[in-house]
Amino acid sequence: MKFRFAVPALVLLGAVAFLGCRKVPLTPKSPIPSGTVVFRFTRKVRGPVELSLDGARIPVTQAPKGAISLVIKGLAPGKHRYFLSSPREIFSPDLSDLDMTTDKGIYQIVLTQKFEAVLYGQPDPLPPAEGLPGVSAALIK
Repeated sequence: MKFRFAVPALVLLGAVAFLGCRKVPLTPKSPIPSGTVVFRFTRKVRGPVELSLDGARIPVTQAPKGAISLVIKGLAPGKHRYFLSSPREIFSPDLSDLDMTTDKGIYQIVLTQKFEAVLYGQPDPLPPAEGLPGVSAALIK
């Protein structure tokens, strides 16, 4: 047996594993206030990101160079159902329930993968989001 390709293959595999693994914080740096949800993405999201909350589309303030978190503020205590979508990324979970309490906010990690849904040209423009009173969403770095 010849192992002339074994050493370069192991070096290449080690480099890919080292460069490909990024650490995502499992807990927030500071406590999240009540009525706030922070979705922490595993990779930078270029956007545009569409957010539906309790059946209503929420306008999301987009970051020009991408973002790693989506912050939603102004949610009332109780159960809320959300849906995340984008023509450039896939999210997991993209649809779930949030159980907002009165004493603290929610921090959730969202697995993100790059995916171009529109291969040629521009995606069809969507109508403006109607939003919910008092609820705001923004992509932040």
